Amino acid sequence: MENLRQRRAKNPCSLLLSFVLITVLSSSISATSPLPHSDQGTEQHASSPEQDKPHVHEVHCSRDRSRAAWKVIEEYLMPFVEREKYELPRQCRLHPSNDIFRDQEEHKIHLDVNEWKCGYCRKSFRAEKFLDQHFDNRHSNLLDVSHSKCLADVCGALHCDLVMEFKSKKAKCNPAAAARNRHLCEGLADSCFPANKSPSATRLHELFLRQFCDAHTCSGGRKPFSRGGKKHMNRFYLAASVLTLMLLPLFYLIVYLYQREMKKGTQELRRITKVGRKAKPS
Repeated sequence: MENLRQRRAKNPCSLLLSFVLITVLSSSISATSPLPHSDQGTEQHASSPEQDKPHVHEVHCSRDRSRAAWKVIEEYLMPFVEREKYELPRQCRLHPSNDIFRDQEEHKIHLDVNEWKCGYCRKSFRAEKFLDQHFDNRHSNLLDVSHSKCLADVCGALHCDLVMEFKSKKAKCNPAAAARNRHLCEGLADSCFPANKSPSATRLHELFLRQFCDAHTCSGGRKPFSRGGKKHMNRFYLAASVLTLMLLPLFYLIVYLYQREMKKGTQELRRITKVGRKAKPS
């Protein structure tokens, strides 16, 4: 043992090498050790936009304009399609399956004015725009981007700007844009409602031209949606109808009780008259 200590004292390089090896080993062990439980929880449950970005799929389609296009279809076209009991062909660009955002829009749950909920993960949001951002960040992988399914591309033909209130009433008409939108509109009529397919398709083809395509002109002859759309029941009319149905039985009850009392009073008067009447002298 004495000889070993003397050798170590005479060889300081070996001591320095041992110290370096111990330091390197300890640092490598600390680097590979797992995080504490609280740090792991922070990493797992963080939901900042920066962490959402890796999940985003780039989609070159306007969600707002696609929503406006579907609103026009649902409001000013589908009531006539349902009345004719006509089924839109799959190749029609107005078919629900050709809207890339349709599934996400159907998974929106509107609970209150300031409460929206995601139908996929049940998270709540204060406004629809925040729910749209959540879809873009967390559920964009559910979008079918394999085919061209951007409903916003047909917004020009469907007059989406009027629904979105982007078009000013004093805006100058562009003849080239009007002709382009009319051509697109007539193409939609031909693909969605082939004139020779059936009588229903022929009627809907004509209606689509009058409802949407004829308004694409700078002459100001026809207005969009000239055939009308879905009828919305007036809230005042609805409230008045409910109130009338509630008060009508009460009214009939009052009339019945009044008539019964009048009839009862008449019978009593007749009896009193007969009893109190004096006999004629002989």
